[in-house]
Amino acid sequence: MINSRKNDWPRNRLALLISLSLAAAAAPTLAQQSVDAAQLEEVVVMASPIRDSQKAAIDAKRDADNTVDIISADTIGRFPDQNLADSLGRVPGLAIERDQGQARYINFRGAPFRYTSLAIDGLSIPGAENGRVPRFDSFPSVITSRIDSNKAITADMPGSAVSGHINISTFDPFVNDGWALSTDLGMGNQQLGDGDIEKFALRTSWSNENFGFSLFTSENSREQITDNREYDIARDDSGELLVNELDFRSYKVVREDRAYGGRFEFRGDGALERVFVSTLYNEFQDFEERNQYVFDFAGGAAAVGAPQATGAVGENQFALVGRALEYGLYENSTFTNTLGMDLALGSWVVESRINFTETENTMFLPLPRSEGGFAVASFDVSDLHDPAVYGLFDPIAQTPMDVSDINYAVDLGMLIGTEMAIDATKFKLDAERDLTLFGRDAVVKTGIEFDAREAEGLGFVLSYGLFPGDVNIGDFATDEAWDTQFSNGIDGATYYDNKGLRAAWDAAVGGLELSPNDSQGIRLQEDVSAGYAMVTTQYDWGNLVLGMRVENTDYLSEGPTGNFEDSFTNVLPSAHLNVDLADDVKLRMSVSTGVSRPTYAEWRGDDMVDFVQSSVTAGNPSLEAEESIGADLSLEWYAGEASLMSAGLFTRNIDNVIYAQSDVIAGSAYMPEVGADYWVYTQYLNGSNGKMSGAEFNVIAQAADFMPVLDGFGISANLTLLDSEFETVAGARHSLPGTSETIFNASVFYEMEGFSIRLNHQYRDDWLSTTENVGMTDYWAAQERVDLSVSYDLPMAMFGSDVTLYANANNLTDEQDVRYTGDESNPNQVESYGRRYLAGFRVNF
Repeated sequence: MINSRKNDWPRNRLALLISLSLAAAAAPTLAQQSVDAAQLEEVVVMASPIRDSQKAAIDAKRDADNTVDIISADTIGRFPDQNLADSLGRVPGLAIERDQGQARYINFRGAPFRYTSLAIDGLSIPGAENGRVPRFDSFPSVITSRIDSNKAITADMPGSAVSGHINISTFDPFVNDGWALSTDLGMGNQQLGDGDIEKFALRTSWSNENFGFSLFTSENSREQITDNREYDIARDDSGELLVNELDFRSYKVVREDRAYGGRFEFRGDGALERVFVSTLYNEFQDFEERNQYVFDFAGGAAAVGAPQATGAVGENQFALVGRALEYGLYENSTFTNTLGMDLALGSWVVESRINFTETENTMFLPLPRSEGGFAVASFDVSDLHDPAVYGLFDPIAQTPMDVSDINYAVDLGMLIGTEMAIDATKFKLDAERDLTLFGRDAVVKTGIEFDAREAEGLGFVLSYGLFPGDVNIGDFATDEAWDTQFSNGIDGATYYDNKGLRAAWDAAVGGLELSPNDSQGIRLQEDVSAGYAMVTTQYDWGNLVLGMRVENTDYLSEGPTGNFEDSFTNVLPSAHLNVDLADDVKLRMSVSTGVSRPTYAEWRGDDMVDFVQSSVTAGNPSLEAEESIGADLSLEWYAGEASLMSAGLFTRNIDNVIYAQSDVIAGSAYMPEVGADYWVYTQYLNGSNGKMSGAEFNVIAQAADFMPVLDGFGISANLTLLDSEFETVAGARHSLPGTSETIFNASVFYEMEGFSIRLNHQYRDDWLSTTENVGMTDYWAAQERVDLSVSYDLPMAMFGSDVTLYANANNLTDEQDVRYTGDESNPNQVESYGRRYLAGFRVNF
């Protein structure tokens, strides 16, 4: 049963007030100690200007042995970001893919999601959705002290980092001596639907010379309307527009994420340098109500034997009408626990880690669907991004009507869902020592890693039957009109009480649950064993890092018709050359290799047969892993204490590119008993000749470094130019999913005496959204966002604390997100969400 936790917020506010009261009472001991700016392990700048935060991140980048971009905790807080995906989207070469307007995935240098690996405190974790793809919309900023976006991969990083490796460093309780507490409380509004936004985060820590701990919690809630229009339009032989189908949807969405966790740590003075245990649980829930009407003009014309209208406007056309309602839930969670110990054994420093991670990802959408409605209606798609259906008329009664007056021939109850649960156990041992190598100072680092994963779940499951006759869907109609930003729409559309309808349906059938067939199961075991060695040699002009990583993969894919198992080994060398051309100029050159394994759905041991949608999705347990080799070249000019200018080139060659190909087949060709109806057959294949290349330009400039009279002003801008392609088995060439040719980010900011204001613009042009369609022609149109953040640090301490007031505004230009097939003259989806506003305060003791 779905049970939104919005009612927990009064308790959260009470807990916050209690925490603040206790902190005020203990203010003399809770006063925050200064942060050691030289401590690069934690790039944290509390209650400091943007300049100090950027300086710390730039210093860390400068000292790195590879090409990396770093985001500090304070920078995350000063941007109007909704989650960590938004923050990463400002890094050169990284672009955001959104879901219903909110950042979720990262295309790292124009690559598919799967080419990016994610780690927390250096330990890689499985992607919750399919074992590979990381999601960034549920990780809270309260745990974050620093984010490293590694573009050139060293031997101590996982081989799966084909395009990049993102490491989230969590908060270190030893940064502050004694007690420390920080909290963030915000409230706001989502303009479309007048939805409430609530934000709460609390972190406390304590440490002395030997013991330390930190605890944190975070909860966020967002209510919004997603206004959606989807299309099926085509051209006839003479090029005239054919409006086959118009699909109008309004989603009421409540999205909640929460996280809890902490760290307990002991630091010794002898051989035992530290022992710690850490835990993190985070979950994301998307409670979705759907209200949908579909007008099938092609089907209506065929039903009465009338010609289908051509052109952008059609008057008094017959249409078959369908209605779909839903109250469903998308949910994913990650629970990761680590036990670690660092030892000084003679000249060696040894770090050992054991980690246990559980991820879950589920979707459950109970959907009452009504079919067989019939109406006469007019349409107008002169503005393809603002379609209209109007003038509804009952052809039987010969009277005008609203969409709510349509009668349907049949009411169906559809259940749609997926499930995936992954249990992962990881052991990691690293050893490092200084030595002299050929008369040069050097550092040798070596290590081993064992990662065992078990995945179990379901692919896409859809079943249906007649909707219970004793539940009248019409009884749940309301008089609340759709909330929309489209100027056009459909006559008389009102919302339904989807929660009440779901409860009545559930009670009528004694509980709603999926009924998958055997072919829809996913059961897979994967063991990856790795070892590496690397040496960093110092020279007068810089350093050279040489490394080798070897990864062995064993996997077993189980299916109802049999099991498939295989083993393969990848040898992954890397080399990084860092040259100090001058005190403030650094040249970096690197070569690295990687391997991207198939997702657990792709490695599934059987074909998934869907009799409802007449489709087959074929698992391919013999699918080969993708293998890559690439090079990076960058030039960095550290133009001032907090200013940086850089330019870079990169390339990747990828073999065995994994893609999905869909074909229309006769059902009898696959399964004779289903007859000759046409089915869609999707299979995962290995392509070839994959290539990614690009150029990156980055400027971070504080005016004080160049023109002191403009102290306080600054800019941050980056431009990435990308290109990619791969070749299918049939010889066709396509870009890799996720590649925008142009990505651009720019921020202009001012900060002085505690006041700061930042205006940010993000842009990426069109990109292939998926290769899982016939013809591989489904694209996202170009997207841009303009956001604003304003904050003010109160000049005096309040009860021993530093207080910051802030206000954020997102999507100021009220952008729509558009998908299209082939080119922009043929959109298949347009969504709008409205502007978003948030105001609040941060307190640091």
